[in-house]
Amino acid sequence: MSGSFKLERDGFGHLVLIEAEGVRHVGVVPVRAFPLSAPGESLSLVGSEGRELVWIDRVADLPEPIRALLAEDLAARDFAPTLLKLHKVSSFGVPSTWTVSTDRGDTQFVLKAEEDIRRLEDGALLIASAHGVQFRIPDAKALDRASRRLLERFL
Repeated sequence: MSGSFKLERDGFGHLVLIEAEGVRHVGVVPVRAFPLSAPGESLSLVGSEGRELVWIDRVADLPEPIRALLAEDLAARDFAPTLLKLHKVSSFGVPSTWTVSTDRGDTQFVLKAEEDIRRLEDGALLIASAHGVQFRIPDAKALDRASRRLLERFL
């Protein structure tokens, strides 16, 4: 779909895309094109049938009300706490239970396999717990020395 569109939330909290011609699509889902490397850039609005309805090159170019709705919807689905400190691990083999501090508070999670630690650009890491929660480390070198030592045993 080219041209302008509107985006609103219905009474059930679903996103509704309204095409320039007035056609309404209820239950639209924003999907980031590059969620890890460029989360604020391109995204697609996908309809309830799983088909792309709108491609957005630059989210920053959208009107503020639409950007706010998209940001709100994406934030609800993109729960990825930032790991601030690694306190202890149950063992240096896997599976192991990690006790950590995050920007959302202290927690424990299970690391099933070393492959669940993914290296990203600029020294960042993404760690997937056994329950599917993604923990981000923006810069592993910025962690305190004790956290880095524990983490290095798994890298």
